[in-house]
Amino acid sequence: MKKSVSLLMLSLGIQIAAAQSLEPRLYSNAPVGLNFLVVGYGYSQGALADNPSLGLEDPKLDVNSAILAYARVFEAFGQSAKANIVIPSMCIDGSAQQEGQRVSRHVCGIGDLKAGLSFNLFGAPALSLKEYTSYRQDTIVGVNIQVTAPTGQYDSTKAVNISTNRWAFKTGMGVSQAVNDFTFELAADVEVYSENNDYLDGKKRRQEPVYSTQAHIIYDIGKGIWIGLDANYYWGGEQSNDGVAIGDPLANSRLGVTLALPVSKKSSIKLYGSSGISTRTGTDFDALGLAWQYRWADGS
Repeated sequence: MKKSVSLLMLSLGIQIAAAQSLEPRLYSNAPVGLNFLVVGYGYSQGALADNPSLGLEDPKLDVNSAILAYARVFEAFGQSAKANIVIPSMCIDGSAQQEGQRVSRHVCGIGDLKAGLSFNLFGAPALSLKEYTSYRQDTIVGVNIQVTAPTGQYDSTKAVNISTNRWAFKTGMGVSQAVNDFTFELAADVEVYSENNDYLDGKKRRQEPVYSTQAHIIYDIGKGIWIGLDANYYWGGEQSNDGVAIGDPLANSRLGVTLALPVSKKSSIKLYGSSGISTRTGTDFDALGLAWQYRWADGS
């Protein structure tokens, strides 16, 4: 099946959460020189996705989030690659049990900035707009890196915050295989963290790396419409305060669905939802979201 540039939708890996993300087509090909602007909204209910072990019990937190993102596709060693930057904002409203008492929190602000690079190593040649219309995917292998900077709202007197007040570095590798109208994807990632040296009135919060895998089955319905069934599993992430271990390590999995629809020649929308199917600790939440994407080529 020939690729329609007008209906192309680029995946940036910017759904709610970090290790808990479910992002199909992260390693897909795209024409060199394309630029993408993405505006998105997400809602989650339950625990905080980016703060899996806060010493909180029975969290009932509503999180409304928005993102503004930009991405650009370029050539790297004959293959396509992309760079992106994501600026999030969110409002958190709800309550949880902390040390035997019910506490509440309402806060709005800018979140931690994320910047990423992904490089296709095989199967996604760097193509012009004209060349891309004849491209047919077979097997794609790619790698990605993402950095999260502690730029968001943070209050060291509160356990629940928008920012995690630490740096995070994520790297991963994935394989995408097209078979007729289906695409099968498998990816693995690891995310490491710096210390939060000002957690709850000066405590030092440390978290071990979080490891994750995700798998996707994507069906191309036609005319730019596709739907994906998404699943992941993530583990690790043991945390400590001043060297004293708290909580249990993660060993959780999620299941989700993603639907992409064209809006016009240069824009499209993506709808997604996910829920925990096995939650050992910390990240029991449900999430829904949508993203609008606009693309343009250099000089257009």
